[in-house]
Amino acid sequence: MSSTETEPQEQVCINGPYTFEGLRDGVTRAEDGVELLEPRTVPLGGPRAMTVRRTLPQRARSLVGSWCFLDFYGPDDLTQATPMRVPRHPHTGLATVSWLFEGRIDHMDSAGNWATVRPGEVAVMNAGSGISHSEYSSADTTVLHGAQLWYAFPEAHRFVEPSLETARPDPVQGPGWEARVFLGELLGQRSPVKTYLPLTGAQLRLEPGTVLEIEVPAAHEHGLLRISGAVRLNGALVEEDHLAVTETGTTMLRVEALKEPVLALLIGGEPLGEQIVMWWNFVGRSHEEIVAFRHAYQAEMGFEPPVQDSPLHMQAGAAEDGSTERAARADGSEHQVPVPAGALGSPVHGRLRDVLAEARYDDGRSFPQFGDFPPGQAAPLPAPELPNTRMKPRG
Repeated sequence: MSSTETEPQEQVCINGPYTFEGLRDGVTRAEDGVELLEPRTVPLGGPRAMTVRRTLPQRARSLVGSWCFLDFYGPDDLTQATPMRVPRHPHTGLATVSWLFEGRIDHMDSAGNWATVRPGEVAVMNAGSGISHSEYSSADTTVLHGAQLWYAFPEAHRFVEPSLETARPDPVQGPGWEARVFLGELLGQRSPVKTYLPLTGAQLRLEPGTVLEIEVPAAHEHGLLRISGAVRLNGALVEEDHLAVTETGTTMLRVEALKEPVLALLIGGEPLGEQIVMWWNFVGRSHEEIVAFRHAYQAEMGFEPPVQDSPLHMQAGAAEDGSTERAARADGSEHQVPVPAGALGSPVHGRLRDVLAEARYDDGRSFPQFGDFPPGQAAPLPAPELPNTRMKPRG
């Protein structure tokens, strides 16, 4: 899923209840140190867009563990509402985690992965050094209900090769409750899906009046997202569509269903311990990296011309018609060079992709990252303009 805000702000993110410019505070304090993060509605696309609720990031809290983004949506009746139609868009330095309660979503990405996301089956797309993907609710989906989360990769792993993993976790059950652990380890269950640092993701279902006590590592932060049904976390009432967060030092989570069945998502993990920069669909470590990621995507999609030292400009080979263009040498003189086939106006694909298979960006990332999508798909999303101001944390 994509952050499709037309004027996204650059966000400097670190663990803890810090305050940043550009986002609402979005956080209130409840009992026993629990924080409640309120959702905000965000249109996912154009004027008739599907609407999602976003609880991460917030102005006063941008991370829970390494989780940096949480959208949830539905249940939407697609006979009356707009289906999910998220055209091709990029990601770097993170993993997208998709979890559905109802409906199905078709996924396609530039690493060559195709998958259908189904209820009870997690899909984790590791963007790593860079990937682009599209997400569309399937033609036979009549009700769509689910969530997508991102977690930020630590420095040591953020340029891994892109990949996709799926898994269907078995349920673990007790009196009045059921859990499906789709990432990490919880309640004696461990997900087979690889993560690049300790974190947890699980779906919880509780019958009315049920109390579930969960032992958790004291070094982890945790968040409980209320999907449906009145619920308390460690004594704090979680308001509808809110994310309740506990700090490190907590060793027991007490989840209590009140007078109706509860459906919730539990996330958690070891604090990232690194400052990251989020903008649009990119996670980097500096404003300069975000600028480079944006330009690479724009050039590979054909929205903007590549810079002179880009592999797309330097190594693409001649256009089909043999045309050339003037280019400057290091000494300032000019010479004619082949025009890269498809370098502007269409995404990198086909013969041009083959020519560029061994090319690398200056930072060592493989090239292309975002191109190489089958032709005939919906037009990709162009990146917004970068903001004029940068985010700086203040404690």
